[in-house]
Amino acid sequence: MYANIIVDISSEKLDRAFQYEVPASMEGVLREGMVVTIPFGKREISGYVVELTQQPEIDVQRIRPIKEIRSSGETVESRLIALAAWMRRQYGSTMIQALKTVLPMKEKMTAKSRKFLVLLASREKAGAYLKEMEKKKYRARARVVEALLAEGKLDYSLACQKLGCGSKLTAALEKDGIASLREEEEYRNPVKPKEKEACAAVELTSEQKSAVQGILKEWSQEKPRPCLLRGITGSGKTLVYMELMEEMLSQGKQVILLIPEISLTYQTVMRFYRRFGERISVMNSRLSQGERYDQMRRAKSGQVQIMIGPRSALFAPFPNLGLIIIDEEHEHTYKSEHSPRYHARETAIYRAELEGARVLLGSATPSLEAYYRAVSGAYALFILEGRYAGRSLPAAEIVDLKKELCAGNRSILSRRLASAIEERLQKGEQSILFLNRRGYAGFIACRLCGYVMKCPHCDVSLTEHKGGRLVCHYCGYETPKLLSCPQCGSPHIGGFKAGTQQIEEAVSHRFGEARILRMDYDTTRKKGDYEEILSVFSKREADILIGTQMIVKGHDFPGVTLVGVLAADLSLYAEDYQSGERTFQLICQAAGRAGRGERPGEAIIQTYHPEHYSIVAAARQDYEAFYREEITYRKLLRYPPTACMMAILAQGEEQELLKTAMEYLKRFALRIYPHPDLQLIGPADQAVGKVNDVYRMVLYFKHQDAAKLLAVKDKLEKYIQANTGFKKLYIQFDFDF
Repeated sequence: MYANIIVDISSEKLDRAFQYEVPASMEGVLREGMVVTIPFGKREISGYVVELTQQPEIDVQRIRPIKEIRSSGETVESRLIALAAWMRRQYGSTMIQALKTVLPMKEKMTAKSRKFLVLLASREKAGAYLKEMEKKKYRARARVVEALLAEGKLDYSLACQKLGCGSKLTAALEKDGIASLREEEEYRNPVKPKEKEACAAVELTSEQKSAVQGILKEWSQEKPRPCLLRGITGSGKTLVYMELMEEMLSQGKQVILLIPEISLTYQTVMRFYRRFGERISVMNSRLSQGERYDQMRRAKSGQVQIMIGPRSALFAPFPNLGLIIIDEEHEHTYKSEHSPRYHARETAIYRAELEGARVLLGSATPSLEAYYRAVSGAYALFILEGRYAGRSLPAAEIVDLKKELCAGNRSILSRRLASAIEERLQKGEQSILFLNRRGYAGFIACRLCGYVMKCPHCDVSLTEHKGGRLVCHYCGYETPKLLSCPQCGSPHIGGFKAGTQQIEEAVSHRFGEARILRMDYDTTRKKGDYEEILSVFSKREADILIGTQMIVKGHDFPGVTLVGVLAADLSLYAEDYQSGERTFQLICQAAGRAGRGERPGEAIIQTYHPEHYSIVAAARQDYEAFYREEITYRKLLRYPPTACMMAILAQGEEQELLKTAMEYLKRFALRIYPHPDLQLIGPADQAVGKVNDVYRMVLYFKHQDAAKLLAVKDKLEKYIQANTGFKKLYIQFDFDF
């Protein structure tokens, strides 16, 4: 048995591991992540075990044995390295890729510091010194000593600017024993609250109290399960989170709160800042390298107890982690698009096992995977049925866009929605217009009867490609683009062409006096853009907010009484099996932004398919009805969570080589597992089949047992490593995407 060991976890060294022999006395004891003592040149140093293997990488005569396992071997780094090892096995990647995900510092940053001038002498001595300086007319020295007597400690740069302090004056004060120049480390803090008001004490409802008590009872069990909190929009899930966080902090433990989007960070952080103050910090991709470096050090040293952020915050190096909360757990942003293609939900659960911590998942519209496990008993389920403070859900109305077209209305705004916006403007209330752009470049539909072109083999929509081809991105099925609807003969068949900018122009033209904000990728490119737009709208300095998914997730705007969902169908026929689920979730989340203040809210949902079960259930905010329909569909077609799926995603510059390689992988898989319960689909082009002259293909696997797919993945990895024909390709594995 051999162990691959890294000797320094600052990331410059992560590209190199050294191999050592595992002595017989350590076999069965040594684990990934442990700290060991190893001979390194002529000295002995500490290292971390990152992989155990039976395959020597160099001449066995040159491999030296590990000296000992360190008794103090359990560190936060060792647990994170063990987590990386699990991610490598579970999701398929190299250990280096997994380590760089879990220990994500790109370069070693230098600590930031500030200089202070500190009073050393007693007040009596300093007072006498001040009188002497005034007598001698040493005015600059007198000013500095007078300020030191008042403050005790001065920022050195300010003292130089305002008081005329300098190196000679400082040296004189130090020589006379009056003051000393000291350098103190300063952390770059990304939390810069613009508001200072304290959080008023909030009384939990009986339903919230019951959920808190039930969750704490579950966590007191010998083998506590992850908990799923399903609460309708506006039910106060955040207050439940805060109570549970308070409990963990009282036990001296730390908390990670994951949120799905960077755009949520500011508003979320401010809510928690008002309750927990300086004990919180944030982690996200928009931080500077220095800010990110400092947040890691603050977490490790225990200077912050709560870390808030998107997926990457999961790896905050807390030494005494007690709780991981995943808010809006259904969001697809919790799934990594880079190797290892991990899901934050499963990774959080495994990290919690390593740390002895607890996991709470929260959502108004849980993912089918999470709810399926809750129904089956793998997770403990808690439900909040009512909105906080007795507020009602918004009244929802479905508008059939086919009827609008027949009535001669070709505008993106239905007559009913335009009238509702006008009414809000007259009342001084706010509106949100949500453009559902998921699937924007994809499906082809008839605007008269609603017919959608779908794959006859996979039951997903066909996607329009250049050259008039309609393609299935699961199995590769192709058919020519139609010029008229095969169901009703209408020539009104094609894709949806409007974007947020066109909608802003149309709304501005229709409602000339309205103050309009647009929030999408183009308007939020710079650091701080999210916060600025959200702040302006929350202060009611705008009447209408237009945007994509980022405006409907978790935001709380009490002045909003109307939400318009434009083109709900766009996600309904995106080219994947989760399109119905994502449509339901988006509409529920969008509608839930209305009526969160004192006035009741209304949601108007525009669609070409008013009878579709996901749209009907979303209008009613009826999760159970949607789940029953959707889970039946998944069972029939063997899609997750009722079965397991794996994908091989491959890229290469030579198209023929890529096609040949994928066929070889398919044949090899069928040879090592020649059973009919393993279903293979493809290979086919990925949704975007070519980027920067690099071709992309995918091969899908379905099986009831995840362990069987993992076994197939392990053998395919070895097959790829053993054959030089795959060297020119970049290959990734993906699970239950």
